[in-house]
Amino acid sequence: MVTTREVLRQGALKGLSGFLWMAKIIVPVSYGTALLAWAGVLDVITALLKPLMHHLGLPAIGAVPLIVGGLTSVYGGIAAMSVLPFTSGEMILLANFILICHNMIQETIIQSQSGIRAWKAVLVRVAAAVATVYVLQFFLGTTPQNVASEAMPQAASQSFMDMTLTWMVATGKLCLKIFGIIMGIMIVLETAKARNWIEWIVKAVRPLLRVMGLSHRVGVLWMTAVVFGLAYGGAVIVEEAKNAALTRRELEALHLSIGVNHSMVEDPMLFLPLGLPPFWLWVPRLVTAVCITWCLSLGTYLLSSRARSMSRSSS
Repeated sequence: MVTTREVLRQGALKGLSGFLWMAKIIVPVSYGTALLAWAGVLDVITALLKPLMHHLGLPAIGAVPLIVGGLTSVYGGIAAMSVLPFTSGEMILLANFILICHNMIQETIIQSQSGIRAWKAVLVRVAAAVATVYVLQFFLGTTPQNVASEAMPQAASQSFMDMTLTWMVATGKLCLKIFGIIMGIMIVLETAKARNWIEWIVKAVRPLLRVMGLSHRVGVLWMTAVVFGLAYGGAVIVEEAKNAALTRRELEALHLSIGVNHSMVEDPMLFLPLGLPPFWLWVPRLVTAVCITWCLSLGTYLLSSRARSMSRSSS
């Protein structure tokens, strides 16, 4: 049996490794974004996307963290958010979009290899992100008429050295907060694996799986994605999907759900250092995932009913 000391050591090492991996993304992305803002380049980039952002209750500059997060990761999106001027409500909207639509290239490849077509995974995630943010704006009071000023950061009026110093201080504080969060998460997860808590938790969440419109047979895969995410848990998801005797319908429902609602432990917590309320980081994605799977169930039922009706008519 693995000792507590060994578990803590492994958790700390993985936490440090995860933080260093994160820092390689967040530091250059945040500085690159600060440089673009200082040079005025973001004015040009966001002009084309202003109409779409406006309908989502966001200023045009909100396109930057959405694009960065979609192509890279949650860390990249946070890095861009942290150096741009957003209200608390706008950051909640951005956080929800990024939590659903991030690291799209890598995660779509993983999903396409374990039960769902790539185009469908991308289409559903993007549509879910847009729909979630569109609805949330009315709860948060960030509707188009209330969108914050389009003004860019004051970095444009600073000297290069002053801008860089301001960025270093802000990014340093953010990295320290995220370091503490990642270390804590990794130690807890390592403890859960060593003590075989994951299997116990899977059994405990079976009622939740039913509420979410998922088969209990996808419990391990769902738990893997919810705890470790699609990228970290990708190998487990792909292998389990190949070995488990799951129907196409079960796999498709699973992937539509976890595409929207994965890495529920780590990813939302990374936004906490920005001062965002936990409720708005965890609940909207969960609700969206439930709506998607039940819509799939309804669609499947209607199609099968139509097929049976046509079959009876032809006979």
